[in-house]
Amino acid sequence: MLGLSDLGTVVRTVLDRRLAAGSTAPIAVALSGGGDSRALALMAADWAQVHGRRLAILTVDHGLNPDSAAWSAACAALAVRLGATFHPLAWTGDKPAQGLPAAARAARHRLLADAARAIGARVILMGHTASDLAEAAAMRAEGSTTPSPREWAPSPAWPEGRGVFLLRPLLAASRAQVRGWLTDLGETWIDDPANEDQRFARARARLAEPPAVAPLAALDPELAALAAGAQIDAAGVVSLPRVRLPERLVAAAALCAAGTARPPRADRLARIMQHLPLEEPFITTLAGARIQAKGERALFMREQGELLRSGIADLVLAPGEQTVWDGRFEITTQRVAVIAPLTGHAAQLPRAQRAALHDVPVRARAALPVVLDGDQAACPLLEETPGVSVRNLVRERLLAAAGAVEREP
Repeated sequence: MLGLSDLGTVVRTVLDRRLAAGSTAPIAVALSGGGDSRALALMAADWAQVHGRRLAILTVDHGLNPDSAAWSAACAALAVRLGATFHPLAWTGDKPAQGLPAAARAARHRLLADAARAIGARVILMGHTASDLAEAAAMRAEGSTTPSPREWAPSPAWPEGRGVFLLRPLLAASRAQVRGWLTDLGETWIDDPANEDQRFARARARLAEPPAVAPLAALDPELAALAAGAQIDAAGVVSLPRVRLPERLVAAAALCAAGTARPPRADRLARIMQHLPLEEPFITTLAGARIQAKGERALFMREQGELLRSGIADLVLAPGEQTVWDGRFEITTQRVAVIAPLTGHAAQLPRAQRAALHDVPVRARAALPVVLDGDQAACPLLEETPGVSVRNLVRERLLAAAGAVEREP
């Protein structure tokens, strides 16, 4: 079993490697009050003090247990003890009757990402261990699609998690080792009874005591290099070479170009991978993206039909407001602005913008955002628009998904 100094050394090594030296951004810790996250908070506090970084404790109350308020209070007390700021977060509203663990996990990531961005944190520390890796593997063996937690990964919440990364420094230690470390310090922790509820696949996997597995290897550097070399235009259209295109990058390019968040189905992705390396042209859709393969390149762009079928409404933004439009473009306004899809408004664009539109693939045009002003329209992606700024999120997201960002930005 890892001793006090051993486990601390493991975690410090990971933090030193992944967190930016000299950064003044706060370090956020997702604290549930359980043993793993409590141990991580203690170790992160020591590291933050040495490096002059502020520590922020983020605690999500899912509202699923009558004791959850008391658990949050215990987390708040630990934050006070560590000299950290405390940020209580709550999952409110109706809870689903089916798929509750997945819904709770998605809500947790959204809340954590929103809170991290609000306080200026770029990294959220999470207390997953080698036992979580083993449980995820056991769940997949039973037919689940549960992914394995990685040491370093972009937040899965989109667009809430843009620019936010998750860091899991405890993946080399088992849950028993972490709790042994806490016991040696005289610390106590909270045990959520949901972890023993056999209605849920993770609880069943935990009870089965799956064998320990090694932490996941780092992403393939070739994947990161291909993502870094991708051609991405102002409209968010991604161009990649068809040959030797990894499946993981195809899925990521589709999600990023479409601005969507739900990973594609494995069988659908597998069929596309059979056609991509071939010479003949083909067109298909994946995860809300249109894929056009011709010659040596494959283009990934927003599927305009899917966008329009989703019924995206015009947005009215107040001065100083910021929003993410269709998961692809971060729009900030300095004046009142009405944002809508280009479809139906192309004729209202200024002549220079109509000319610039010819450089955008035909099937990607209708999904561009425009600013409506009476009977006039302007596309800030084609030409600077007074009072409205736009940031294309596609490249940033693709690089993060492909592992090209290896430490705190």
